[in-house]
Amino acid sequence: MVWNFPPTPKQLAATAGVFGLGVVLIAVGSNLSYANIAPQQARAEARRHTLLWVCNAKKLKVVKISHDAVPC
Repeated sequence: MVWNFPPTPKQLAATAGVFGLGVVLIAVGSNLSYANIAPQQARAEARRHTLLWVCNAKKLKVVKISHDAVPC
Protein backbone atom coordinates (compact mmCIF):
# COMPACT_ATOMS: atom_id res chain seq x y z
CA MET A 1 0.00 0.00 0.00
CA VAL A 2 1.35 3.41 -0.90
CA TRP A 3 0.40 6.47 1.08
CA ASN A 4 -0.02 9.77 -0.73
CA PHE A 5 0.92 11.63 2.44
CA PRO A 6 3.20 10.92 5.40
CA PRO A 7 1.58 8.77 8.10
CA THR A 8 0.32 10.43 11.23
CA PRO A 9 1.75 9.45 14.61
CA LYS A 10 -1.49 7.57 15.33
CA GLN A 11 -1.12 5.55 12.11
CA LEU A 12 2.52 4.78 12.91
CA ALA A 13 1.52 3.63 16.40
CA ALA A 14 -1.23 1.42 14.97
CA THR A 15 1.19 -0.09 12.43
CA ALA A 16 3.76 -0.77 15.16
CA GLY A 17 1.07 -2.28 17.39
CA VAL A 18 -0.21 -4.64 14.70
CA PHE A 19 3.36 -5.65 13.83
CA GLY A 20 4.13 -6.28 17.51
CA LEU A 21 0.97 -8.35 17.88
CA GLY A 22 2.03 -10.47 14.91
CA VAL A 23 5.47 -11.05 16.42
CA VAL A 24 3.89 -12.06 19.75
CA LEU A 25 1.49 -14.50 18.06
CA ILE A 26 4.33 -16.14 16.12
CA ALA A 27 6.43 -16.41 19.29
CA VAL A 28 3.57 -17.97 21.27
CA GLY A 29 2.81 -20.43 18.46
CA SER A 30 6.42 -21.54 18.14
CA ASN A 31 6.71 -21.90 21.92
CA LEU A 32 3.60 -24.10 22.04
CA SER A 33 4.90 -26.12 19.11
CA TYR A 34 8.19 -26.86 20.86
CA ALA A 35 6.44 -27.51 24.18
CA ASN A 36 4.34 -30.27 22.59
CA ILE A 37 7.13 -31.96 20.64
CA ALA A 38 8.10 -34.50 23.34
CA PRO A 39 4.75 -36.37 23.29
CA GLN A 40 4.85 -36.45 19.48
CA GLN A 41 8.36 -37.90 19.55
CA ALA A 42 7.24 -40.50 22.09
CA ARG A 43 4.34 -41.57 19.85
CA ALA A 44 6.67 -41.82 16.84
CA GLU A 45 9.11 -43.94 18.84
CA ALA A 46 6.27 -46.22 20.00
CA ARG A 47 5.09 -46.65 16.39
CA ARG A 48 8.63 -47.48 15.32
CA HIS A 49 8.98 -50.15 18.02
CA THR A 50 5.55 -51.58 17.15
CA LEU A 51 6.53 -51.76 13.48
CA LEU A 52 9.77 -53.54 14.36
CA TRP A 53 7.88 -55.97 16.60
CA VAL A 54 5.35 -56.77 13.83
CA CYS A 55 8.14 -57.22 11.27
CA ASN A 56 10.04 -59.52 13.60
CA ALA A 57 6.87 -61.47 14.37
CA LYS A 58 6.25 -61.96 10.65
CA LYS A 59 9.97 -62.52 10.01
CA LEU A 60 10.12 -59.71 7.47
CA LYS A 61 13.41 -58.27 6.38
CA VAL A 62 13.86 -54.78 7.88
CA VAL A 63 16.22 -52.24 6.35
CA LYS A 64 17.38 -49.70 8.91
CA ILE A 65 17.98 -46.15 7.70
CA SER A 66 19.54 -44.09 10.50
CA HIS A 67 17.14 -44.80 13.40
CA ASP A 68 14.04 -45.36 11.25
CA ALA A 69 12.96 -48.83 10.18
CA VAL A 70 11.33 -49.47 6.83
CA PRO A 71 9.89 -52.93 6.02
CA CYS A 72 11.00 -54.40 2.71
